[in-house]
Amino acid sequence: MNVRFRLRLRLTGVALATGLSLLACSGTDGRQDTTATSPPVASPTTAPRPSSPPAPAPAPSGEPSTTPAGPSSPAPGEPSTAAPAPGGGPVTGLGRLQPIWPFTTLGQAQAWQREHRAGGHQPWHLDPEQTALSFTRGYLGFTEIDRVTSRSIGATRARVGVGLSGSEDSGSAAVVHLARYGTGRDAPWVVVGTDDTTFTLTRPVYGSVARSALTVGGRISGVDESIRVQVRQPSSRAPLGTSCCTPAGGSGQPWSASVSFKGAEDAVLTVVAATGGHIAEVERFTVTAVRTG
Repeated sequence: MNVRFRLRLRLTGVALATGLSLLACSGTDGRQDTTATSPPVASPTTAPRPSSPPAPAPAPSGEPSTTPAGPSSPAPGEPSTAAPAPGGGPVTGLGRLQPIWPFTTLGQAQAWQREHRAGGHQPWHLDPEQTALSFTRGYLGFTEIDRVTSRSIGATRARVGVGLSGSEDSGSAAVVHLARYGTGRDAPWVVVGTDDTTFTLTRPVYGSVARSALTVGGRISGVDESIRVQVRQPSSRAPLGTSCCTPAGGSGQPWSASVSFKGAEDAVLTVVAATGGHIAEVERFTVTAVRTG
């Protein structure tokens, strides 16, 4: 073997060894492994999605289910609530509701507020349950009805059931509807009517102007009922007029009576119809409000 051939063979071997050495430093597929020298790629960070707005809180249990006619319009016959008054508390107007008792004008309610702020006069006006019982027992004279059977009290309206003690199975004699009347957290509660089911008083029309003689009526469910009707005003201890007694009964049957009255001086009068005689003189009653014009 000549010298030139041996030199070429040696150079070929060196080149082959160098190639194998470079291949050993490469990845398994022949691509360069850059993991150690390349900067780590940060995972994209997703900003947290805003949570859904909380569901609206349920309406106070003392609030009506009727949907208002507009954003700022109260439902027909319901009180309206405006922005908070200076000094805090709601500004409550009665709207089409009539203040039956214990105040029949806003001036009367405001006069009580001044006396209460000065000396704590008659604090029960701030309690809808006490107001409902005082209305039933003191104003209407139904002294056997002396317990609260149900309550649904909101910021400006309340429904308080009243019934007979010792007759828990008889349920409510009536559900008294009340509203706050005035301005501020100490606006007093006033009775504005009753929520009726099996014994209703739909004539005269609520809030209408009343004149004697007054036609009174509605519907009733019951057996051997005897309906007595009175016209009252807060400023008089005795009724202005009474009609007794109208027999009635059946299921949702109409009833009607006529009552004459005199001596009306208050702005709002109370027409009350009551029935009973099975376990008590008064077992159910219903009221409506009329105006004196």
